[in-house]
Amino acid sequence: MRLYNSFTRRKEEFQPLEPGRVRMYVCGITAYDRCHIGHARSAVVFDAAVRYLRHRGYDVTFVRNFTDIDDKIINRAREEGISCAELARREIHHFYQDMDALGIVRADHEPRATDHIPEIIALIQRLLEKGYAYRGGGDVYFAVRSLPGYGRLSGRRLEELEAGARVEVGEQKRDPLDFALWKGAKPGEPYWESPWGPGRPGWHIECSAMSMKYLGETLDIHGGGLDLIFPHHENERAQSEAATGKTFVRYWVHNGFVTIDNEKMSKSLGNFITISHLLQRHHPEALRLFLLSKHYRSPLDYSEGALEEQQAALDRIYHAIHGAMEAAERPVKKRRPLDQEAEGLLAEIEGLEERFHQAMDDDLNTAKALGQLFEGVRALNSLAALQQRRPSLLLKEPLRRSAGEVRRLFQVLGLAREEPADYLARRRREVLELRGITEEEVEAAIQRRAQARKAKEWAEADRIRDELAAKGIALMDGPDGTTWGIKP
Repeated sequence: MRLYNSFTRRKEEFQPLEPGRVRMYVCGITAYDRCHIGHARSAVVFDAAVRYLRHRGYDVTFVRNFTDIDDKIINRAREEGISCAELARREIHHFYQDMDALGIVRADHEPRATDHIPEIIALIQRLLEKGYAYRGGGDVYFAVRSLPGYGRLSGRRLEELEAGARVEVGEQKRDPLDFALWKGAKPGEPYWESPWGPGRPGWHIECSAMSMKYLGETLDIHGGGLDLIFPHHENERAQSEAATGKTFVRYWVHNGFVTIDNEKMSKSLGNFITISHLLQRHHPEALRLFLLSKHYRSPLDYSEGALEEQQAALDRIYHAIHGAMEAAERPVKKRRPLDQEAEGLLAEIEGLEERFHQAMDDDLNTAKALGQLFEGVRALNSLAALQQRRPSLLLKEPLRRSAGEVRRLFQVLGLAREEPADYLARRRREVLELRGITEEEVEAAIQRRAQARKAKEWAEADRIRDELAAKGIALMDGPDGTTWGIKP
């Protein structure tokens, strides 16, 4: 398995610190507003990574934090006239609603900054004792120039950073590049007691303190969006390695941005799309499939059309699995030997897991992995059709096993989690309601078509089929009569 390491800017063989065990930390949300599609991408990408690592046999300890105190939270709480704690609790509750709908596995530890003030204070004290930090009034700052190699993660040189650096009003920095580890309390703000007076932690220090508490001083994987590389992850790395003298992270992994119709997502542009809004219109697995459809490091452009395409792809997955399961359950008496076509299709599905692993082992390439899985969908459809044309008792169990295998591999990516029959029944209701047609009307049309076929009125039979197809209804003629479903 190879991962792209943002620190070295190349793919590297993945070798965790302890063989068979993975320590993984991903930056969570700042709990002041509803989660948007950018949050969804990061959550789905790293959820797929955790699921895959566990599928491959690794013992993964996964930590994802919540920032529940910072300037944004303080300002929003003040606007709404509520406490910071109340605002954070509400938005964390919303976060769980969104993530549960998307099928995101809960992390093993989900620490909140305000629950870890003692650990944060202890880490700041270590930095002060080692000479990497200093006090400025009621604040404590990290001295950036005290650590050789600052900027290596983000690829920024100190000379470049100096050009845009400044000291804000009220700050007592020695150097504009330095960043706050502890912020002295301002009137009306929440605060905690510390050796430097009442105050609250800076943004960056919380992740170092919490990750090291639950995972130790060296992490195997630290993840997050590209926007976190600087300053957040750069500062995390600096303060952690200054405190411990050890490598903080072995593999830095960052997912790419999401754009909306090729524009940067922004509230000012009015294209800021929340997860809850998307889930009102689209199946959660369709959104998940969309977010995995491109390599995690690539930019991903959202549009309604793109999501509708993934909904159709999701329908194909469930249709194939359900169709194969139904074909496997159909009564068959003849023991026809499996022909070359059947043997070839079964071999294709038997080799599916290996091809899936090859794609995912190449820097978690979900786009390529999904391509392989959809080849499995195609083979599964062909097998089910073969069983309908030339039924054989000998194909029943291989067909059932193949359906289970295709579904199992999709589930590694958090897809095909529903029972296929339940999913398709709900989709039928949704499409019928959207098209303004009832099940009774579909059944009546099928009966009229059957009568037309019996009377050899082929043009009329075709007209009825085409009329239903235009409304998204697919007819399937078989030895037991005609069935119908939603066009995948």
